[in-house]
Amino acid sequence: MATILSWCFALALFMSILMESFSSSLAMMNVIDKCWRGNPLWRSQRQHLAKCSVGFAGKMINNIGKDIVKYKVTDPFDDPLSPKLGTLRYGATMIKSKVWITFKNSMSIALQRPLLLSSFTAIDGRGVDVHITGAGCLLVYQATDIIIHGLRIHHCKSQPPSTVMGPNAKVIPLGQMDGDAIRLVTARKVWIDHNTLYECQDGLLDVTRGSTDVTVSNNWFRNQDKVMLLGHDDGHLRDKNMKVTVIFNHFGPNYNQRMPRVRHGYAHVANNFYQGWEQYAIGGSMSPSIKSEANFFVAPNDAGNKEVTWRKGEKGLWKFYSIGDAFKNGASFSKQTGVGGAKPNYDQEQYFKVEIAGSVKELTSESGILRCSRSLTC
Repeated sequence: MATILSWCFALALFMSILMESFSSSLAMMNVIDKCWRGNPLWRSQRQHLAKCSVGFAGKMINNIGKDIVKYKVTDPFDDPLSPKLGTLRYGATMIKSKVWITFKNSMSIALQRPLLLSSFTAIDGRGVDVHITGAGCLLVYQATDIIIHGLRIHHCKSQPPSTVMGPNAKVIPLGQMDGDAIRLVTARKVWIDHNTLYECQDGLLDVTRGSTDVTVSNNWFRNQDKVMLLGHDDGHLRDKNMKVTVIFNHFGPNYNQRMPRVRHGYAHVANNFYQGWEQYAIGGSMSPSIKSEANFFVAPNDAGNKEVTWRKGEKGLWKFYSIGDAFKNGASFSKQTGVGGAKPNYDQEQYFKVEIAGSVKELTSESGILRCSRSLTC
C-alpha cells in the first residue's frame, strides 16, 4: 500500500512540474498559439483551432459545424484527374461538404499537378511531418474559408497549362503555373498558419486577383528569392480592396526580397522577425497602404542594403509607416509621407494586441511546423 501511495505521489508531483513548466511556456506564446496549444486534448478537439485566428481572416468558424466531414489522408499517391480515396487530392476536391483534413502518419506528397482546394477546406498537419512538393503546389482559386496549417511546402516547380480535378469533383483547365508554394487567386477568408516554406521555383506565397481577408501567421519562410507577393500586377485595380495581415512569422535566413511586396491594397505587418535580406524586406508599388508595426529587423552582416523598404512609383501617394519597429545591425526604415497611420480598423473578431518589438524573437521562436509530442504538448 505504501508503495502505491509513493508511486501516486511521485506521479502527481511529476504532472505538477510538467504542467507548471508548460504553463510557463504558454505564457511566452503569441495570442494565436495560446488559444489552442494549452489544451492537452487538442488532438481530439482539433476544430477548436478555427476559433484561434486573428487579423483580416477573422475567426474561421465557417470551417466547423455539425456538417463537417473528418477526412484522414492515408496515401501519399497523387492522381490529378482521378483522385484515389485516402489521398490528399481526394479530400481537397471530391468531398462536396465542409472538410477537415488530417494525416494518419508522416508522409511526403509529390504533386503531379497543382492541387486546388475547395471552399470550406481545412488542412491540418499537426502531430505529423507532412512534406508537399511537386508541380505548382497549392492553389486556392475562387474559394473561401480555407485553413492551411502545419505543412512543409517546398521545391514547387512551374507547370505548363493542364487539366486537373477541381472543387466539387469537376475537371477544370489551368493556365501556366509559376511554381509557388501557395497561390491565392480571387480567394477570400484564408488563414495560413504554422507552415514551413522554402526553395520554390517562383515564390512562396502569392495573394492575387482580388483576393482579400487573409491572415499569414506563425510561418517560417527561408531560402528563397521572392517570398511573398500581395497584389497581382500594377494594372490589376481589383487588388485595391485587398486586406492582408502578416504576423508572428520568421523570415530567413537566405532570402532576398518581398516580405511582403504589396500592390494597391493594404497590409498590416506586425511582430515578425526578419533575419537579414539582400534587396529589401518590405516594399511595393501602386501606392499601397502598409503598416509595419513592432517588427524586429536585423540587417545583413555584409556591406549590402541595410534599408528595410523598397518603393516604386510616386512617393507623395505612399501611406507607408513604421510604428514601434526595432532595427538592429544598422537596419533602417525610410519613413514616407502620408496622413494618418494606416490603421487596420479590425472588427472584434479580427483584433489582436500587437506586442512590443523586444518580444518578437520569443513570439516567433516556434514559427513553422510544430514538433508536437505524443503526450500533452504541441
